[in-house]
Amino acid sequence: MKLAFHKLGAGKPLIILHGLYGSSDNWFSIGRKLSENFEVYLIDQRNHGNSPHSPSHTYETMRDDLYEFINDHHLQPAVLIGHSMGGKTAMSFALKYHERVDTLIVVDISPSGYNNPVHDRQSAIHNNIIRALQLLDPVMIRNRHDADRMLQKSIPQEKIRQFLLKNLKKNKDGKYRWKLNVEALAKNMEHISAGIIEPDQSSYASLSIPALFIKSEFSEYILKEDEDLIHRIFPLARVINIPGTGHWLHAEKPELFLKAILSAV
Repeated sequence: MKLAFHKLGAGKPLIILHGLYGSSDNWFSIGRKLSENFEVYLIDQRNHGNSPHSPSHTYETMRDDLYEFINDHHLQPAVLIGHSMGGKTAMSFALKYHERVDTLIVVDISPSGYNNPVHDRQSAIHNNIIRALQLLDPVMIRNRHDADRMLQKSIPQEKIRQFLLKNLKKNKDGKYRWKLNVEALAKNMEHISAGIIEPDQSSYASLSIPALFIKSEFSEYILKEDEDLIHRIFPLARVINIPGTGHWLHAEKPELFLKAILSAV
């Protein structure tokens, strides 16, 4: 699949992969800063942003999309930065194509699946979001205020609603549509919630590539037991915490986030 992207700067290639419901646009400010030292590629993953839609949405297909992208652009081993779902795509890619990865940076996600009470809560939150998006018919929306009001009952958190509503696009005829492929995401939520390597798997190849895992203080996407798995798969990995942040830590504390990135590359 030919992915939509933005390219900034020059130097060693650095690829940023957004998370679920996100797009490359969410990373422009970070990408612009990093472009002072790198050739930055901000990618829209499949079924997001301006990239094509597909009924398939698994980490295997997203890994293969990334492999095609790197080959198409003739990129040397690249720094990979992936947030949430994008972090799992990056880990999946590193597991299969480690020679194409210069440094792996994973933002607030672990290799494990949602198979404990904490991660089950996160899965329930995503299922609630998907149901709310499915029930909102963009054709019936007159403006974004309408859409926000319709989502409010199912999603009371204003910041989450505003993040989701960035995916509404107004057509030339004045009608709205989702840039997200909502139905494909709904049908593939089990795949999206799955682990890259499940914790009960007893054998796998450890990856001796530099890796940094950045966790937030207030989200629960990287638990203590997840850190143990991270170090078993990525022996050279460091896990650091950015205080005072939730899941979108790159937007909440951009200076600390950039400092962490630059310490790894």
